[in-house]
Amino acid sequence: MAHFDYKGRTAQGDLINGRIEADSADAVAAQLFNTGITPIDIHPAPEQAASLRLDQVLGNPQPTTDDLLLFTRQMHSLTRAGVPLVRGLRGLGETTRNARLREAIAAVVESLESGRELAASLARHPRIFNPLYVSMIRVGENSGRLDEAFDQLYRYLAVEKATRRQVKSALRYPAFVVTAIAVAIVVLTLWVIPTFAQIFQRFDMELPLFTRLIIGLSAFMSAWWPALLLGFGAAVTGFLLWKRSEQGRYRWDKLKLAFPIAGDIVLRATLARFARAFAMAYRSGVPLVQALGLCSRAVDNEFVGARIADMRNGVERGESLWRAASATGMFTPLVLQMISVGEETGALDNMLDETADFYEREVEYDVSNLSALIEPVLTIIIGVMVLVLALGVFLPMWDLTQLAH
Repeated sequence: MAHFDYKGRTAQGDLINGRIEADSADAVAAQLFNTGITPIDIHPAPEQAASLRLDQVLGNPQPTTDDLLLFTRQMHSLTRAGVPLVRGLRGLGETTRNARLREAIAAVVESLESGRELAASLARHPRIFNPLYVSMIRVGENSGRLDEAFDQLYRYLAVEKATRRQVKSALRYPAFVVTAIAVAIVVLTLWVIPTFAQIFQRFDMELPLFTRLIIGLSAFMSAWWPALLLGFGAAVTGFLLWKRSEQGRYRWDKLKLAFPIAGDIVLRATLARFARAFAMAYRSGVPLVQALGLCSRAVDNEFVGARIADMRNGVERGESLWRAASATGMFTPLVLQMISVGEETGALDNMLDETADFYEREVEYDVSNLSALIEPVLTIIIGVMVLVLALGVFLPMWDLTQLAH
């Protein structure tokens, strides 16, 4: 994704500028419109990506979810107590540990002192405060309920953090086991099997097919391991570069959802994040179409985000939210029914919260039972490895034992 500098005006006519990471200038314009900003000028800023990587290398990383959670919670307490924004933000800036967040807070204070609104000031730092965050703050400012906006954002970020932690824990165990199996295969191929091959050569005996294949593979890896290691590094680098491209990111996010067992967990966790964010935005008074546009970028999955954008387009054409959600093919009949009831009763935010609760309970249950689901698969993989070793290595050893007698 490229970086773009922009100039725009808020609904109140204030001139603001900032820098946004997006796929194109059109995407920047759409993001600005969704946050209530009318763009005036948008142009590329390619030097930002390099400077950001340099900051991260030098120990100035992006704020974590914990940093943003703490900031949001403190802002809720300060606004509820009636502390002036400038004074409260200055105090937070002095106690914030993350350097980039501290710099952003200082810039927000300067922007507030120049007469800008809080939402417009936060929008100048899109890498820290995403469009959904900014829109919620804008709604809170306009309605005079800024403390409630920070409270809802805190609750949303806390749930999102818990969901992400559950998904990571779901993927950690299989990733660890697959890595261990790969390391075991490399050790056997490079060090163990060559030892057996030398023993077999001394007896000049006819070897089974499996043994010849294993010894041939071991000899190939032993002779070409530098080239194989270089090729593996190039493949990993190419994959990371491909994943950063627009098309690659979309295809990878779609592929993740098709992974056996884990893919379904990731999908439901993503949909829970969408439902929670959509309920929060809708409850705060964000227009339906704008809320869908914001949530399409808040789910952290390009494929699901594209389906949510399709929902937004359907609503813009005059379709009901239920019909637009049905067309995506992502939601279960129970969830679609809850959305339909929410539209009919006017309690869409409550129904969406129940939808998020439903998905989160399912994710929590599946994560807690993930070991039981994966163990049969891993047992089969390990069994195949033992079978190959038995046929390829131990059978010839058995023949040698027979010859010795």
